[in-house]
Amino acid sequence: MNLLRALATVSAMTLLSRILGFVRDFVIARTFGAGMATDAFFVAFRLPNLLRRMFAEGAFSQAFVPILAEYRNRRGPEETHQLVNRVATLLSLVVATISVLGILASPLIIYVSAPGFAADADKFALTVKLTRITFPYILFMSLVALAGGVLNTWSRFVIPAFTPVLLNLSFIGMALFAAPWFDPPVLALAWAVFIGGVLQLLLQLRPLARIGLLPRFDLKLSDPGVRRIMTLMLPAMLGVSVAQISLLVNTIFASFLQSGSVSWLYFADRLMEFPAGLLGAALGTILLPSLSRLHAGGKGAEFSATLDWGLRLTLMLTLPAALALAILATPLISTLFQHGAFGADDVLQTRLALIAYSVGLTGLIAVKILAPGFYARQDIRTPVKFALITLTATQLMNLAFVLPLKHTGLAHTGLALSIGLAALLNAGMLLHGLRARAIYTPKPGWTGFATRLAVALAMLGCVLWLGMGVETAWLERSSPERILHLTALVCGGAAVYFATLFMLGFRLRDFRRQAAE
Repeated sequence: MNLLRALATVSAMTLLSRILGFVRDFVIARTFGAGMATDAFFVAFRLPNLLRRMFAEGAFSQAFVPILAEYRNRRGPEETHQLVNRVATLLSLVVATISVLGILASPLIIYVSAPGFAADADKFALTVKLTRITFPYILFMSLVALAGGVLNTWSRFVIPAFTPVLLNLSFIGMALFAAPWFDPPVLALAWAVFIGGVLQLLLQLRPLARIGLLPRFDLKLSDPGVRRIMTLMLPAMLGVSVAQISLLVNTIFASFLQSGSVSWLYFADRLMEFPAGLLGAALGTILLPSLSRLHAGGKGAEFSATLDWGLRLTLMLTLPAALALAILATPLISTLFQHGAFGADDVLQTRLALIAYSVGLTGLIAVKILAPGFYARQDIRTPVKFALITLTATQLMNLAFVLPLKHTGLAHTGLALSIGLAALLNAGMLLHGLRARAIYTPKPGWTGFATRLAVALAMLGCVLWLGMGVETAWLERSSPERILHLTALVCGGAAVYFATLFMLGFRLRDFRRQAAE
């Protein structure tokens, strides 16, 4: 399979999910605004979402896929299916236990993860109630991640990429039609998480059955493959989830700030996740199985060339996204979220967080490309070491940025900036580590590539800045005016950027690359 075509397929499914995600956030912002109820929900959902990344899309996938690819390359179908059965059984039991413990310990969890809420008894109680409803989400999503890892290893990328659509549809449906039936209405969002998790798991079952790998109960802790996966997974929890852990710590800081800070950071983060998911998650999804097969086959030169391909594609598509997010922060936020209870002040406060986040977008996505270079080789220790350094640096920057701004109303911006700078630090250390170990050797032509890219970015920046006009005018416009102007800016900017690249010699065929078999 052509990796560029696979990337396009996964990105298309991710784009659909992200578009629905913006519809979801528009509906939530219009219905609930940015206040106590949304703060409570976002805190309640953040911990299950963090655990989902740790047990599911993050550490588990990075530990499971390389060994599954090894079994597929070097062992027969029977041993491979047996490994899937035993991993699925153990994962289900462990995560189900954690879900039950999380439900029982919800008051303690909220006290630790958002201690500032303890000063408001109603807010604290609501957050605990929402947490208890959303916690089983990690069980469903862990099994979804296992199914997705199997399907991706067999180059079945579409269904795993499509599944997040179901969560967004669940959110939209519950917020629009079910919220009035709940007291308080925000409970509908928690049940949307639960229902979305169930739907995503059900969608995976038939594709697994079609390739003959639908898991069956088979508990054997002594299985060598299972033990290797668990050995890799435990340290990878921290290595892959460092950004989510930083966001959780940021929630603790934000819980002490003015009301709405958690929500402003959430909406800014959602805009950041659009390019991060569209490119970063998609590239990570297709690269890890291919890199794992190349390592299993002893093809070091192709391994390095695949990483080089991923990095060039990342810079070519991520840098313009970061620039656009920073310049068009006010147009984007006002167009998407300034409706109903979400007012002009919320737009301006979210804008500051988005600009700060955009500083680290390239680093955030590059981590998703570089970390698989280690995980595909079953090297967990190196990324974990870098992750610990990054996590420490993030908290030091939080203290340096937030404390001076605490009484200015801008402290949440410091929290976002610490995340962005830390992502760049993590990516830089991963890149240096790959080069120092001769795992990755840049191919010739990087100087010319970077120069041409800089010219195209300068052209893009000029078009967006001049075309945007006065920022504050966006706060007064009607929704149709905003949508038309923003659409023209995005389409015009993209056209200028890619036309410039084309004139400077970039061609689509230069980025085609075959996946490892």
